[in-house]
Amino acid sequence: MPRKFLVVVDDSPEFEAALRYASRRAKSTGGRVVMLQVIPTAASDAHWAGVRDEIERQTRTEAEALLNKWAGEAAERSGATPMLLIERGEPQACIRKVVGEDPEIKILVLAAGEGNRGPGPLVSAIVKQGAAFTGRKLPVTIVPGELTEKDIEDLA
Repeated sequence: MPRKFLVVVDDSPEFEAALRYASRRAKSTGGRVVMLQVIPTAASDAHWAGVRDEIERQTRTEAEALLNKWAGEAAERSGATPMLLIERGEPQACIRKVVGEDPEIKILVLAAGEGNRGPGPLVSAIVKQGAAFTGRKLPVTIVPGELTEKDIEDLA
């Protein structure tokens, strides 16, 4: 089985650098990209169950649209159709779940934020927690969010 590169999909400006890097690395190593979209858990108040269900349906539809938007680029850059995953919950718990269920995931690729915004919550958590972040020994590649297309080509 080919090695898999896990990328967490979000709407941050640096996400695109992580996806491009993972896609390029997958292509150069014969691997595959796994794209994970994490959606938050809705409140569990039974009184508002109908509203909660509608919100969950809408957030899933939006997550599917975002994944599909980027899947074409990942496929074009990597040479293979990416795996698309949607998990509901907290990002770190969802990453642990996905990594725990798929031993073929060999690298987690994240991009660090630029400027005043800091590196981002997932990168910060990795720095603090180390290997405990994913629940198993898994290399993490942190891509500077400001890498250009040429930079990525040179590195990957």
